[in-house]
Amino acid sequence: MYAKANPKEVVFKETGSQRPVNKIAYALLAIFLGGLGVHKFYAGKTGKGILYLVLCWTFIPALIGFIEGCVALGKKTDSEGNIMV
Repeated sequence: MYAKANPKEVVFKETGSQRPVNKIAYALLAIFLGGLGVHKFYAGKTGKGILYLVLCWTFIPALIGFIEGCVALGKKTDSEGNIMV
């Protein structure tokens, strides 16, 4: 998932299913607009974003989005403030 360049800096390597996104932007989108799947579209996961959008009337995606936003705030960032999603 990530390799450490030096003890104080985290460097992420992009994998097939994950990519780096800005931590603050992702967390805010997930907390406030997570019910519509906006954070998933921002992270490049269009399929999951559409699923959130289709199920938005159940309020389940809103709850999951809030939880994902809180989890994102707890993740470690690289030197540019990005996290892997």
